Amino acid sequence: MSGIYIHIPFCKQACHYCDFHFSTQMKKKDVMVDAFVREMELRKNELGDEVVETIYFGGGTPSVLELQELERLIQTVYDHYKVMDHAEITLEANPDDLSSDRIIQLSKSPINRLSIGIQSFFEEDLTLMNRAHNAQEAEHCIEEAVKHFDNITIDLIYGIPGMGHDRWKANIQKALDFGLPHISSYALTVEPKTALEKLIQKGTVAQVDDGQAQEQFHILVDVLEEQGFVNYEISNFGKPGYFSKNNTAYWQGKTYLGIGPSAHSYDGLSRAWNIRNNSIYIKQIQQGILPSEKETLTVTDRYNEYVMTGLRTIWGVSKVKIAKEFGPDYANYLEQQSEKFTEQQLLFWEDAILRTTQQGKFLADGIAADLFFLE
Repeated sequence: MSGIYIHIPFCKQACHYCDFHFSTQMKKKDVMVDAFVREMELRKNELGDEVVETIYFGGGTPSVLELQELERLIQTVYDHYKVMDHAEITLEANPDDLSSDRIIQLSKSPINRLSIGIQSFFEEDLTLMNRAHNAQEAEHCIEEAVKHFDNITIDLIYGIPGMGHDRWKANIQKALDFGLPHISSYALTVEPKTALEKLIQKGTVAQVDDGQAQEQFHILVDVLEEQGFVNYEISNFGKPGYFSKNNTAYWQGKTYLGIGPSAHSYDGLSRAWNIRNNSIYIKQIQQGILPSEKETLTVTDRYNEYVMTGLRTIWGVSKVKIAKEFGPDYANYLEQQSEKFTEQQLLFWEDAILRTTQQGKFLADGIAADLFFLE
């Protein structure tokens, strides 16, 4: 099974924390959609006989596309790739794009899962992050969406300067009150060359407090697990039967095709990425040229990626799989390197599977880096 990710590189305005590839200029939107169609045609043989189980519109802000544009792209996938029955088709959307009429239109389309970028239900947080929607729109769009969609996830951000634990708990409770089956939540990070970094440097916005973020992560885990959510990946919480197939495939190392500028692809042995420039991407696609670079992964690269992704999930890192796919030296190395973390009760072994403890979850990426095999 594999997935297709389509990167929509347009946003109405730039969020202060975002370092994804996007443009606030919409004038090339029509020709960009044409380029997506052409790229999918050019790459129709890359997945071979693999069946597509997920189609994911990410960005950027995919909800800036018209319904007919989204349907055209979905139809292109079905025209050129083998797609399973009842494939998961996700649209990332911002609340300001989700009017009642728009939600009804989307519910009648092939799209069967909404990922709504709420980030916070409080005006002061949205203003600090320079989100395009307000708190009222955040609540109203979910009220309407749950009437027409069963499979909905929202994004929430913790560790926002000025957002105390009480407001964070209120954010979580508001999400729970809507009866949503899935929540994705991320710590606010200060990426280089973003507006947020500049605002912090000027003293306009307080520095992000990593300790506060860690505490709010543990609050999130405790509250959601008590409500029956499974923290199947550090940033993803789903009720049984509502895990994101797209996210799960990524963390389990399945293949995927990335369409659009800056989109990444992975086939198990190599990784490729498209150019981060809208104009050059469009021009080269029009000429029948794929504007991408490719890297063949070494055995060590693949081991390190498996450790990184596996530790973030409930499935953990299998010593048996490592020995089989990468060799016994890697399996022995993992066991030796993990010893200090098991002693610190940040990792634990169970049936030859290495996983993080509750305390180790928030630190998983840093721990994984210490488990990497260095050549």
